[in-house]
Amino acid sequence: MIKGGEVIDSFSKVDTFVFDKTGTLTLGKPSVAAIKSYTEDLSDSLKVVASVERESDHPLGQAILDYAKMSSYLPVTQTNVVKGQGIKAILDDKKVLVGNKSLMNANNIKLTKKIKDDTHQLQISGHSLVMVAIDGQLSLLIGIKDQIRPGVKETLSHLKEMGIKELIMLTGDNQETAESTAEELGITKVYGNLMPENKADYIRKLQNEGHQTAFVGDGVNDSPSLTLSDIGIAMGGGTEVAIETSDVVLMKSNFEKLAEAYRLTKKTLRNMQENILIALTTILLLVKSKILCKISMSFIP
Repeated sequence: MIKGGEVIDSFSKVDTFVFDKTGTLTLGKPSVAAIKSYTEDLSDSLKVVASVERESDHPLGQAILDYAKMSSYLPVTQTNVVKGQGIKAILDDKKVLVGNKSLMNANNIKLTKKIKDDTHQLQISGHSLVMVAIDGQLSLLIGIKDQIRPGVKETLSHLKEMGIKELIMLTGDNQETAESTAEELGITKVYGNLMPENKADYIRKLQNEGHQTAFVGDGVNDSPSLTLSDIGIAMGGGTEVAIETSDVVLMKSNFEKLAEAYRLTKKTLRNMQENILIALTTILLLVKSKILCKISMSFIP
């Protein structure tokens, strides 16, 4: 769905595509693929983190809940969402941190060499990481993977064939995980550990450098970038906010339609230009014919 003639014109001039990762290049249905435990009782630690994640609507949290499949949960007395880092919570007299490495560092959680090695191995194999600390000690390292959306690699290849100069991925995932996905898909550049405002800043940077940008995303956090970019493209299965603020919607979240939409806008613009040229040529011929007719009539006595 393309929202208007001006969108067709702008879309046809795009030379740089920027993509969010989760829910756009991937299906947005992550699942737990690996767990590293640093406590004697894995089940107790899982129950703690599952109880905390019940308070969140984050996709990674839902993946943990699906994996844990607890029949009962611990009462959570306090939660505090730390933007871009995770959750701080208190339950059953335990102080719990669930989030990324930045959250652990901000709360002085010590990461042993073993933990750092495990973290590196999971990241280079494409896992998104959730760290869990209980009462000041790291208890769990949870590796979560999301499947690549069908047709993504082929679609990106088609965009390159049609003249797109840059294919860029921006994500909140750590850099190593992001690079693993980008390498698999043949993406030109990738930037990880980004907040929504960081993504929007990068769009501004590209525009200041003279690029005509299209941003493709699906979530409410993508709205600033969707609005700011020259063309905002939303996945049809994304949030209502993303769909409303976008210029183009890929119905049924069919990523393969992205290349088709771009091709159609270029073809439509080319047809419009040809029609205008034909119309101008016709007018010029008519004017020329009329002038010649007048000249001929002036020689008739």
